[in-house]
Amino acid sequence: MSPLTIIFITVFIDLIGFGIVIPLAPFYAEHFGATGLMVGMLQASFSLMQFLFAPFWGRLSDRIGRKPVILIGLLGSAICYLVFGLAQSLAVLFIARILAGVAGANIATAQAYMADVTTPENRAKGMGLIGAAFGLGFIFGPAIGGVLSGFGPSVPPLFAGALSFVNFVAAWFVLPESRAVSAVARQKVSRLKALVAAVTRPGLPQLLVIFFLVTAAFSSFEATFALFGEKRFGFTPSNIGYVFAFVGVVLSVIQGGLVGRMAKRFGEQRLVPFGILALAVGLALLPRVLSVPGLLVACGLLAVGSGFNNPSISSLISRITSADDQGGVLGVSQSVSSLARIVGPFAGGAVYDRFGPLAPFSGAAAVMVVALFVAMGSIARMRLSTTEAGHSRLH
Repeated sequence: MSPLTIIFITVFIDLIGFGIVIPLAPFYAEHFGATGLMVGMLQASFSLMQFLFAPFWGRLSDRIGRKPVILIGLLGSAICYLVFGLAQSLAVLFIARILAGVAGANIATAQAYMADVTTPENRAKGMGLIGAAFGLGFIFGPAIGGVLSGFGPSVPPLFAGALSFVNFVAAWFVLPESRAVSAVARQKVSRLKALVAAVTRPGLPQLLVIFFLVTAAFSSFEATFALFGEKRFGFTPSNIGYVFAFVGVVLSVIQGGLVGRMAKRFGEQRLVPFGILALAVGLALLPRVLSVPGLLVACGLLAVGSGFNNPSISSLISRITSADDQGGVLGVSQSVSSLARIVGPFAGGAVYDRFGPLAPFSGAAAVMVVALFVAMGSIARMRLSTTEAGHSRLH
């Protein structure tokens, strides 16, 4: 079995556990008397920890190898799910989600693993496989959690914990290390110095700005779509779940198959603006759709845009980064993404309260247009780093 397949399965199983717990977390919190604000804080605490710890895990994987960091994350997630399922108070729920955010902040390490084992020409395909694992995890996870919740409220998180532990054991035995750690990578660098070095790399600040804008706008859509669907179409929670499952399927098809071939043919520099344009059009259409088929067309455009844009940006970030800095720089990018997932929902909710249910989508579309102009003005002129030839790879 190739390393690409192994890391895909590892991330997929990890995301199934994540998908099992996330939809149920608000109900757990309400059971312990949480207010709406507390529920929001519980969800935001996970993203906040990812924002803080993604660069740390990424840089650590540069120093000690990818496999140990991935194993730490899997074992940590298993323990956090166990604590979540056995929690008897809101405070313990917060502790479980905060620690889960710390343990789950190593997605950049999985991306760095993909960068290690792929050639530059196949980099977007590898990043797309990570995205496909996300999409599939969010399709199957909530469905499994919904079925298991019928056996008791603690069963889904305990099952997620057992799944993560099995994943940890399997990865211990079958996941090979992806790179030999160099003396340069072993050198300890302060977090601030590593961050400054990353954001001053030519071309990287523009990519991070684009990544932030796109992720914030898309997460604003995710946060307010259920309210829009209920008011416009009378959707129930299950109807909303079906729509997101549709988005997840399209995302998985794009990221799991098409993005690699399209990147080879057109290059990531062209796929990023194309993806942002599709996202902008989809968001602009949403307030105007009056039927379910029209809604699916708009959501399909969002899935297509995200499917092409996100792996292409991650691939570009990887390709302008040296082999010894892959984990750290990709960690910074995931930290930026986590910050956007904090800002986006809060901004979308505030716009919804102030201007109505259609406003968040129009506002997100406007943000996408700004991101499109940034992309068109910077990515097309980007020169890919020649240092990537030194990456270690497994075949």
